[in-house]
Amino acid sequence: METGIHNTSEIGRLKRVLLHRPGGELENLMPDYLERLLFDDIPYLREAQKEHDAFAECLRSQGVEVVYLTDLVTESLTGDDVRRELLRQFLNEADIQDHRTREAVEEYLSAMPDREMVAAMMAGVRKSQLRTGSARLGDYLSAAGDDYPFAVDPMPNLYFTRDPFATIGTGVSLHKMHTVTRNRETLFGKFIFEHHPVYKNAPRWYDRGLTSSLEGGDILILSPQVLAVGISQRTREDSIDTLAEAVLSYDGTFRKVLAFDIPKTRSFMHLDTVFTMVDRDKFTVHPNILGQLTVFVMELDENRKMTIRQEDGRLEDILKEHLELDSVTLIPCGRGSEIDAAREQWNDGSNTLAIAPGEVVVYARNYVTNQSLEEAGIRIHTIPSAELSRGRGGPRCMSMPLWRETP
Repeated sequence: METGIHNTSEIGRLKRVLLHRPGGELENLMPDYLERLLFDDIPYLREAQKEHDAFAECLRSQGVEVVYLTDLVTESLTGDDVRRELLRQFLNEADIQDHRTREAVEEYLSAMPDREMVAAMMAGVRKSQLRTGSARLGDYLSAAGDDYPFAVDPMPNLYFTRDPFATIGTGVSLHKMHTVTRNRETLFGKFIFEHHPVYKNAPRWYDRGLTSSLEGGDILILSPQVLAVGISQRTREDSIDTLAEAVLSYDGTFRKVLAFDIPKTRSFMHLDTVFTMVDRDKFTVHPNILGQLTVFVMELDENRKMTIRQEDGRLEDILKEHLELDSVTLIPCGRGSEIDAAREQWNDGSNTLAIAPGEVVVYARNYVTNQSLEEAGIRIHTIPSAELSRGRGGPRCMSMPLWRETP
């Protein structure tokens, strides 16, 4: 059955990718609430959009079809009943305590055409927007009831489309995110994979209704047989158990899952912030991951029962063994310099997006790491990133491959 999805590699020729062009959600960031919304700074929307458009054009120029999250969600609203259900679930997950405010938000969103409604859900709803034109005094008093300016929080992390779900093989892992702020993002994926004409038949390897967190930045498809998942600050071991069981039992392609135990810190937030695959035998790495690592090898035995064994060793040796490579080249972020690595890692120097074997998209600002990539024989496409990088995510974070050729 056609699922609209084919993704069995980090490096296969990229044919179709999902992006989200930053929108009004960035203009609803405020200094007082940055930590709540998982941001360190406030990108300037107009410039962030220009940079994002340059990213999309870079991909198109290499033959990649770019599709956008807002479009896919809008195309998933295939009838009035589906639209009403999206609105109902959105309001429930927005956790609006005040009954009058909830009614006002519902009325505000219901009056919009589909696409504008989806964009407004993503942007968040200011209380001041609900007061406009109201003929009821209670609306003004309700909105002024506390100092918090939003009836519904914005979703500023949406342009990192890598995390809310992950395509694996011909199916999808729809995630339970680590934080309340980001978990609302996965509602859009739910409607795409339940109602979109192209994607609604995709098998589900994980579901957002589960209790343990799993995020797409921790999922790397190292080969058509080997899936890597990070046990990280934002992905729990229980989630990996569930994902591995589903993928190994039902996908038919993957033979093992490597669960990498990485430090539970902000700088090692996801597995793809510490290493990414740029060619069959070449990887970018955070220098701090070059010591001893623990990886758990998850496989099904001849009775289709899960087996797990622990291996301790260097990343290089682990990758050589499980990818059956004679040698592996690890390219340290910032050439391994303590200062350059820290600076460029902060701006996601290790977070590359491969569009073909040995060909990647990178942020222009990480020039030390980029030079190392070129010296290792990697072809790079640089994109501007002064504003996009303020969200602490790189080209891989900003993209969800929907279709790759098998390398």
